[in-house]
Amino acid sequence: MKPLCFVLMPFGRKTIASGQSVDFDAVYAELIQPGIVAAGMEPLRADAEVVGGLIHKPMYERLILCDFAVADLTGANANVFYELGLRHGVRPATTVMLFGEDGPLPFDVAPLRTLRYALGADGRPADAGVAAAGVTRFLEEAKRAQGEPAQDSPLFQLLDGYQPPDIARLKTDVFREQAQYALDAKKKLATARRSGKDAVSAAAAGLGDLAPLESGVLIDLLLSYRAVSDWQAMVDLVARMPKLLARTTLVQEQYGFALNRLGRGEEAENVLREIIASRGPSSETNGLLGRVYKDRWEAAKREGDVIAAGGFLELAIETYLQGFEADWRDAYPGINAVTLMELTSPPDPRRVELLPVVTYAVKRRIARGTPDYWDHATLLELAVLARDAGAAMKAAASALAAVREAWEAETTARNLALIREARASNGEGVGWADRIEQALLKKAGEA
Repeated sequence: MKPLCFVLMPFGRKTIASGQSVDFDAVYAELIQPGIVAAGMEPLRADAEVVGGLIHKPMYERLILCDFAVADLTGANANVFYELGLRHGVRPATTVMLFGEDGPLPFDVAPLRTLRYALGADGRPADAGVAAAGVTRFLEEAKRAQGEPAQDSPLFQLLDGYQPPDIARLKTDVFREQAQYALDAKKKLATARRSGKDAVSAAAAGLGDLAPLESGVLIDLLLSYRAVSDWQAMVDLVARMPKLLARTTLVQEQYGFALNRLGRGEEAENVLREIIASRGPSSETNGLLGRVYKDRWEAAKREGDVIAAGGFLELAIETYLQGFEADWRDAYPGINAVTLMELTSPPDPRRVELLPVVTYAVKRRIARGTPDYWDHATLLELAVLARDAGAAMKAAASALAAVREAWEAETTARNLALIREARASNGEGVGWADRIEQALLKKAGEA
């Protein structure tokens, strides 16, 4: 059985002190993971097991019990340094450290042996193959150093007579079985998501008792239910989760989302407003709450309740706007605010100032090299709002190619329908926008 190698590093894109944006997912995929595999080890990445900042029991187990570890110190991430300190307290010579910045290492780790790697202008490893070979070489040296004098932990280097705990007695076999089980469970869920709701339900049943499952598996199951639009299963799963996990922001946000999809708008509103009250506005939470108000606006409009509809439309606009102002980099709540401003009567004049800001935000995200469906869909809506057929067609092609789940295309088609209906009431018809809307609905049926 291959030795397990735990990876301590940030995830996603992060801007470091020098101002450079680093694509840590690319660093992992192109440099760290291949280096670990080439050393004959199985990588386990830390961030996949951290939920909403919650460091839980399996995280500590992996941190301490994995035979080897790789720590990327680039950006001096506080979580990584905390985890590295714990690792150095129990493991004298099996942790490899990396650093991808120019200049000196942070003071406390400056004397330690560290593998340098270069970053390109795009934030990805500049010479991933060479650096990956370095990771392999360091890990192979760590293999040979097991049981020998400490090489990488300053605690063992500086304190004479300091003895590590007896790792062999920390139930390593049970840990390994749990770690492998988590990996297998996630693979099964990933396969099931591609087959639909029944397959996800069957995969969930195969997990057995949820109580001993790791948080990462439970979150993966929750998002798998979302991917196949099984809203009731999401709500039921949250009720069965350990209380500490169920109360995390990520889980509560998804809980509110599912409640709203079930038509339980008032309950969803209460859940999401409670998050904002305790943690402050955010693009994610406000985006979900804005959707609640948007749905209630549409329901009131269908029922002919003009006064209630006007109130919910205003609430939706202000909620989305607050979310965008909380994080200008996330264009999702911004585009929703702009779109709804277009639908007021008369159109909200703030949309004229907001539209170029949202456009800039999404274009900067795309320029960083990590666009997803929502980036292209946002550009599509912005182009429709601006009545720019050429830009809309180009963005639509990119969005259709990037669809992952049916509900994504459905949501964008729904937004375009709202714009179409508002313009139709003023006697304006836009045939090319209608064709894009139909293409999105067709894609949703295929996804």
